[in-house]
Amino acid sequence: MANGKEKNPQQKPTIWQIISSVLAAAFGVQSEKNRERDFTRGKPSTYIIAGIIFTLLFVVSVAGIVTLVLATVGH
Repeated sequence: MANGKEKNPQQKPTIWQIISSVLAAAFGVQSEKNRERDFTRGKPSTYIIAGIIFTLLFVVSVAGIVTLVLATVGH
């Protein structure tokens, strides 16, 4: 056991690890340990799909906030 958290170093990243990695990538703060885990055990397609979903949710959220603010200011 290399560290206390990972029981099987070859198992696929969990959904929470994938989400965490995508969020870290969005802000540019991924740790070296997590980057290595992602590149050695994860499939690129998983991270691409998660990144696209995150981007769409982000754009829709920003558009919703802007719409709400503009509607509030207009009254």
